[in-house]
Amino acid sequence: MNYFKKAILGLIIFTSTSSFAQSNYERSMQAMMKGDYKTAAIQLEKADAKTKDNANVLQMLGYSYFQNREYEKCIATYSRLLTIKPTEVTAYYYRGIARLKIANDPKESLNTMRENFYLASLKDFTKAIEINGDEDAQMFQNRGLAYKDYAIFRSFKAKKKEEKAACVALFNNSIADFQKVLTLQPLRKDIIDWVTYDKAQIASLK
Repeated sequence: MNYFKKAILGLIIFTSTSSFAQSNYERSMQAMMKGDYKTAAIQLEKADAKTKDNANVLQMLGYSYFQNREYEKCIATYSRLLTIKPTEVTAYYYRGIARLKIANDPKESLNTMRENFYLASLKDFTKAIEINGDEDAQMFQNRGLAYKDYAIFRSFKAKKKEEKAACVALFNNSIADFQKVLTLQPLRKDIIDWVTYDKAQIASLK
């Protein structure tokens, strides 16, 4: 699935069917088509202030925050959207990536909430796959990366046998997702390399 195209489609549908905050929304669409997500976010914030809890505004605002790397705002916005549209797959998808970005940020290395971000990211990707079906390689790729990154994070502190076993299980989950990608998109070297990496990490834990 091309999530950017789906997001733009949602924007066009909103523009053609709603009169709420029309001028701000039209300006945000023009900015997004130019790749100017900072301006888009400003205009969408204004639209959001005028039309609270409008699903289309929130969808595009969350996406603009994501593109601007304002991940905490992205997470908060998509969480609002999911209270309105609990099956909106793009919200789970981008919120999952945003949470993974925060978990992997070196600035978060001493943050006690870091593990929670990994777990929440995995939960988002799993929900997105549940809603969207199992034929989207992009979903499995990102969940595979999340499992891998979480396993690496856990492995730094793994001393006991059961702790190492938990890390191995996470790496195996990562491999399973990457194998799903290869089933859908065979011979992808980047994914093959990640499978090799996961297997090497498993070997190092034994």
